[in-house]
Amino acid sequence: MALRQILTRDFVLICFAQVAFSSVFFILIPTIPIYLQQLGSTEAGIGVLVGALSVSSLVLRPFIGRALLKGGEKNFMIAGTLLYAISSAGYLIAKPFWPFFIVRVLQGIGLALFATSSFTLVTRISPAAHRGQSLSYFYLAINIAFALAPSFGMTLINYFKFYILFIVCVGLSLGSLFITLKLRSEEVDSSDNQSIKDQPFLSRKALPPAIMAFWGSFIWGAVTAFFPLYALHHGVSNPGLFFAVLAITLISARGFGGKILDQYSREKILFPCLVAQIIAMALLAFSSNLPMFFLVAVIWGLGNAFLYPTLVAYAIDLSGSSHGPAIGTYTAFSDFGAGTGAAIMGVILQLTNYPIMFLCLSLTGGLNLFYLYFFVIKGRKQYAHL
Repeated sequence: MALRQILTRDFVLICFAQVAFSSVFFILIPTIPIYLQQLGSTEAGIGVLVGALSVSSLVLRPFIGRALLKGGEKNFMIAGTLLYAISSAGYLIAKPFWPFFIVRVLQGIGLALFATSSFTLVTRISPAAHRGQSLSYFYLAINIAFALAPSFGMTLINYFKFYILFIVCVGLSLGSLFITLKLRSEEVDSSDNQSIKDQPFLSRKALPPAIMAFWGSFIWGAVTAFFPLYALHHGVSNPGLFFAVLAITLISARGFGGKILDQYSREKILFPCLVAQIIAMALLAFSSNLPMFFLVAVIWGLGNAFLYPTLVAYAIDLSGSSHGPAIGTYTAFSDFGAGTGAAIMGVILQLTNYPIMFLCLSLTGGLNLFYLYFFVIKGRKQYAHL
């Protein structure tokens, strides 16, 4: 019964549009660092250019979130897919540093428009009693793209040229646009513009899960920026296999365990997820072959499988009816973490080496766990006794 309530026509269409859109993002994860290295960029330069997408995305997220209080998610998603197609074509001519940087910023704006709107739309059309399960299933669309796209991207550059890769990205962006156009149009309510203007750009209530998303995405941004180069350094010709195993773990865990998100408190689910991140990053520091990389992918995947849907659901739970600002706040912090993670770890890598960088990421996971226990769990209990 719950599945029938969740899997509506528009929900399924959003998932398909998300698969196509996310495929562009994930195709570029293992390939962009290699492309930039071939063009002579330094580790620090790669970190900045990889992270530019996330940082530019975060700037618009709160504005988009507040605008979505009026609805109109479909129009924002359309604009996002168009910018993704334009920026994907821009890679064909842009060279590092500044031309490439501008293209990354443009793609980040497209990401902000589409991702914030799609999450808000899914939240709006999903039954409140099954919100965690619904978000978990929606994340499966992202995970399916994650399972297939990185390896596919590496195959394209191993057998063809980079321009073929970027043309494929244009095609997938246009495919996402076509599916988005099939969504039902909605009436935009403009009768309460003044109350919308009074809404803050950032949701203060959603800050605890947003801060945890920042630290989790800090790890994610650094790993996606530099693991492909780390794997090539150790003789792994297709780093996309690591991301494929990670994605398969995410799909399996979310597919079989989606109901867990609505059966236990958010904090009880988050705690083991963060522990898994700490272990995975510490293990990655001492890994140098494909089987060890796969083990890291499984451990990290089990943690991430429930971490991000739980954080989104937590942000919605805390925000009341202001879903748009809550999603905007959450995704802005998440983007900021991914961008700064790539940039800061790029500098650390240039000054040290890969094992130290990954151990720093494990420490970052420890800071996130510290925040969850002492500021979220303990803080809530102390507030309850006041």
